[in-house]
Amino acid sequence: MNFIRGMLLLTGLVILLIIALLQFTGDGLVHSYIWLMLGFFVFVTCFSHYVANLGLRHDSENLHAYYFASMGIRMVLSIIVVFVYRYFHEEQVVQFVINFFVLYFIYTAFEIYALLSNLRRNSKKHA
Repeated sequence: MNFIRGMLLLTGLVILLIIALLQFTGDGLVHSYIWLMLGFFVFVTCFSHYVANLGLRHDSENLHAYYFASMGIRMVLSIIVVFVYRYFHEEQVVQFVINFFVLYFIYTAFEIYALLSNLRRNSKKHA
């Protein structure tokens, strides 16, 4: 599956899930900053995929270094976002963190899936 197509499909499904949760539970489960979190993860996932693809195209022998660098950047940016939220807001911290890390794991799993399918396709070319 093409990364952009998969990203659009995943983001569309997440948007539908968020809208459904907002309709049925109100603000009980979904934090008011969910749309900003979603935008953050779309950006960070696209950036991580770009960095990993750069490694695959230019230096496939050291792809793991590019991939781990992109994952490190993702993790550091995520930690910064959580700490900045905690510093400026006292309310709904647990709800924010739970929503944030649900999105974190969804988009990390998607990135791993996209990278593995890309590696599989690249591996077949070399075989």
